[in-house]
Amino acid sequence: MNESEYNADPEELARFGKLAARWWDPDGESRPLHDLNPVRLGFVAERVALRGARVADVGCGGGLLSEALAKAGAEVTAIDLAPEVIEVARLHLHETNAPLTAPLVIDYRLCGSHDLALAEPAAFDVVCCMELIEHVPDPAALVADLATMLKPGGKLFMSTLNRTPASFVTAIIGAEYVARLLPRGTHDYRQFLRPSELAALLRHSGLNLDEVSGVAYNPFNRKARLTRHTAVNYLVAASSPTA
Repeated sequence: MNESEYNADPEELARFGKLAARWWDPDGESRPLHDLNPVRLGFVAERVALRGARVADVGCGGGLLSEALAKAGAEVTAIDLAPEVIEVARLHLHETNAPLTAPLVIDYRLCGSHDLALAEPAAFDVVCCMELIEHVPDPAALVADLATMLKPGGKLFMSTLNRTPASFVTAIIGAEYVARLLPRGTHDYRQFLRPSELAALLRHSGLNLDEVSGVAYNPFNRKARLTRHTAVNYLVAASSPTA
């Protein structure tokens, strides 16, 4: 696979690939993802009926959200461009399913968003794309792909980081250099998107912005919750117009 053909930075893929082996370690480098995952799942589950829904998890990493969505009853298609994390996701799903009489159904694919959009346009009731848009070279192209995947009336959920002094101090200086929750270089502040900028991308792709919610995260007690304040982390819910 040639990453240059995709909306991805080869250095980013390599960085996340190195984290793959410890993706499911709640005290490892993916610790913030473990702590934030219940909040993100709750945000989605409170706004759509997941049982029986066809859901795409774009930029699924090692499958934290993918498995949570499947446990909530969704039929999940999960994609990523880093081979190492897809391998870990498949392995962990196998371990999760081993004792279950009703195994979780997740279709993990090593592919990009444009591949899935071309292969299955208007195929998904729900599309989730968490903490990915700030890592891609072309955010507008990613949003266009996500919009293409949605059925008429489908729902899109995204999470990302705001481009503010608070997010620079918290997500980069604090998380990467002081607390060392994340490897240095995980984020590039210049790629963070303000909610207004993401809203413009959504509108340009024909989607309606339904809601913006901040996410507060305390790395010391490992508690995360929704909040009105969007200065650091935030979630958006958007929808595709009905036919």
